Amino acid sequence: MLNAAALLLALLCAANAAEPDLADKLRNDSELSQFYSLLESDPIANSTLSLRSCTIFVPTNEAFQRYKSKTAHVLYHITTEAYNQKSLPNTVSSDMAGNPPLYITRNTNGDIFVNNARIIPSLSEERNSNGKRQIMHIIDEVLEPLTVKAGHSDTPKNPSAYNFLKNAEEFNVDNIGVRTYRNQVSLEKKESMFEAAGQHTFLVPVDEGFKLSARSSLVDAKVIDGHVIPNTVIFTAAAQHDDPKTSAAYEDLLKVTVSFFKQKNGKMYVKSNTIVGDAKHRNGVVLAEIVKANIPVSNGVIHLIHRPLMIIDTTVTQFLQSFKFMNENADNGPLRKFYEVIMDNGGAVLDDINNLSEVTILAPSNEAWNSSNINNVLRDRNKMRQILNMHIIKDRLNVDKIRQKNANLIAQVPTVNNNTFLYFNVRGEGSDTLITVEGGGVNATVIQADVAQTNGFVHIIDHVLGVPYTTVLGKLESDPMMSDTYKMGKFSHFNDQLNNTQRRFTYFVPRDKGWQKTELDYPSAHKKLFMQDFAYHSKSILERHLAISDKEYTMKDLVKLSHESGSVVLPTFRDSLSIRVEEEAGHLHDEYASHEWTGYVIIWNYKKINVYRPDVECTNGIIHVIDYPLLEEKDVVVAGGSYLPESSICIILANLIMITVAKFLN
Repeated sequence: MLNAAALLLALLCAANAAEPDLADKLRNDSELSQFYSLLESDPIANSTLSLRSCTIFVPTNEAFQRYKSKTAHVLYHITTEAYNQKSLPNTVSSDMAGNPPLYITRNTNGDIFVNNARIIPSLSEERNSNGKRQIMHIIDEVLEPLTVKAGHSDTPKNPSAYNFLKNAEEFNVDNIGVRTYRNQVSLEKKESMFEAAGQHTFLVPVDEGFKLSARSSLVDAKVIDGHVIPNTVIFTAAAQHDDPKTSAAYEDLLKVTVSFFKQKNGKMYVKSNTIVGDAKHRNGVVLAEIVKANIPVSNGVIHLIHRPLMIIDTTVTQFLQSFKFMNENADNGPLRKFYEVIMDNGGAVLDDINNLSEVTILAPSNEAWNSSNINNVLRDRNKMRQILNMHIIKDRLNVDKIRQKNANLIAQVPTVNNNTFLYFNVRGEGSDTLITVEGGGVNATVIQADVAQTNGFVHIIDHVLGVPYTTVLGKLESDPMMSDTYKMGKFSHFNDQLNNTQRRFTYFVPRDKGWQKTELDYPSAHKKLFMQDFAYHSKSILERHLAISDKEYTMKDLVKLSHESGSVVLPTFRDSLSIRVEEEAGHLHDEYASHEWTGYVIIWNYKKINVYRPDVECTNGIIHVIDYPLLEEKDVVVAGGSYLPESSICIILANLIMITVAKFLN
């Protein structure tokens, strides 16, 4: 019995002895070979791995391929305490000279980051070597410390944000200068803000951002506060998109938040939003590109940005022109392509903007210009001028003002294009606010609102207005003003045909408010129009609104034909639609409208129906949004708790006659 126990113990010892340690794991994993070669050549790292408990953050070979610096610092990837993923604290001291900290952050998806590198959760390993607990975490990026240039041995090896600001020229940060901002920090006696212990995020504008001679004088103590996110470390990879954080400039009379966002091309931006301003600090958003990100310091992280936040000192025109000067990278700046299209079109639109004392621009993002539909019209200067003008509003229109206008369901705003309107819809509150805008048949989402300038606002949108990219069905489905018509067509299967790109449709679509008016006029009928059991009758009503032909008809076409023939007869699915269209001056829109213009009126069966939104272009036709359905009392027969349109009654009577005749013949 004793011999058996001894044998078992010997086997267990042999198994433990045979278990590979972390050094073996690193040596044998071909995906980690570059880090292992660095570790082998560093005697301190080798000693730690042989003799001490430790945690090692190991970048993959793929991470090294993306690493741009010449030197990778292996000791910056090691800490002499063993931490699994759950036990990792907010900071750990690295084994590099000066013991600069590594910052551990977690995002809402459960990802864990070490500085700017994500831990790949399934690849962590734990081993015991000579009784010492050792843990390895595989990461997707090489950790890069802040290092001192050669010849500056007296410069701190683990500097605070203030040490960095004071001696920026002595650190390896691509020779980017911050002298102007440093001088303002000193002038305003805000050094303590950058010396404060803890874990903070510092946003530091570079000298290039102070080319406007008066700009530096606008950097006061409150503006400096607005460049610091206290008690929170944010590295760009871990940053939540557009998640506002409270800045140090957040008090009763001044409230400024800061958030990060990323373009599809990978460029990172930061923005300040002055929610509550004062006489010296205007309300609104200021965007800045991050030109050097993720500089770790002893009390947090620094991001160098291309211009100061909070300061609103340029016109809309100057703001657009600034993308020309940022650098030679053609993809640089979130509105670079918008500016290029304006200049390729002769630049006159920019002159028009410059002449406006108050202006709001709906500016398509760089990605918005990539559609093939847009390439087809870029060469047509006249068309492009109309399209660009559709993005310009002669008014200072921020989100709060849009929301006020939106109190009447849809906010309608005129553009500089004659008789062309944009239609805003605002849903949600605070950070959940979603703003959409429709113009020329295109629904766009505002992806960055309230970029403030001295004479107005810029809202960045995700599509180019006036260049349709959806079918009639796609437009119905996405436009909040037409949701009732879409729902009715969906359950009656009327919508099935509207994706057909071989046909050309002219669809007179009652807006939701129009259907609501029928509820007052014909309450019983209105209720049944939206019931599944009456789908056939709903479909019959909708068929009257849809002209199907080999071409679509704009409102100008219909006015012209009406003048020539007295009326227009348009082919529909079962029959035809006879209407007359006229131009008429006056308030043709909501009673809250503050402007007059010449609009369109449809005359049908002696009734006048206002055209609320004419000429909404689609890829397979055109939509005219009307204020009331083509419906009247004699269309609807209510009997025995149900109703039938007149056309349906005729069909049923015909069927009854045929059944009677068939029985008689039999």
